[in-house]
This record gives sequence, C-alpha cells and structure tokens, in this order.
Amino acid sequence: MSLFSSIKSIFASADSGPKEPEALPSEEYQGFTITPAPIREDGGYRVNGLITKGEQSHRYIRADMLSSSDSCAEEMIRKAKQMIDQQGDNVFS
Repeated sequence: MSLFSSIKSIFASADSGPKEPEALPSEEYQGFTITPAPIREDGGYRVNGLITKGEQSHRYIRADMLSSSDSCAEEMIRKAKQMIDQQGDNVFS
C-alpha cells in the first residue's frame, strides 16, 4: 500500500461518521404530525424524529437504542404519542 493510499484511507474513515437520519413515513395524531427518523449508530438505531403542528416543530431524540430501523420508528411514534397525550401543545415550549 502506498503512502498516499494510507493517508487517503485515514481521512475516508473519518468521514464515515454518523449519517444523516432518514425520515420514514409520518403519522398524524391529534393534530400533530410525527415523523420518525432513526439514527444509525454502532449497535443499532437511536430513537429520533420530529413532532410538528402547523409552523411549530420539536426534535425528539432519546437515548433508547433498538436493533432495527422499523422497531425504532415504532418506538419513536409510541413515545411521541405519549408525550403529546401528557403535554399537548406544551411539547413546543
């Protein structure tokens, strides 16, 4: 392996950090839109998404890690619904 290839591989691995989460299909709930976007990390997917209503939005991210993107999205929606039930429009405060 040449010196140039070694240096290039070092920088290439540094660029392969966490990728931008991919938004999955949204779900409407009591006037809110819940959009899961699991974050791929070592060992699984982190619960992440967006709760919106009109012009307001709240980034929803938790420490929970799950093994699949689909199960992570389901968990985000479940937790977001619970938060909406408990806080209503105060989600945006």
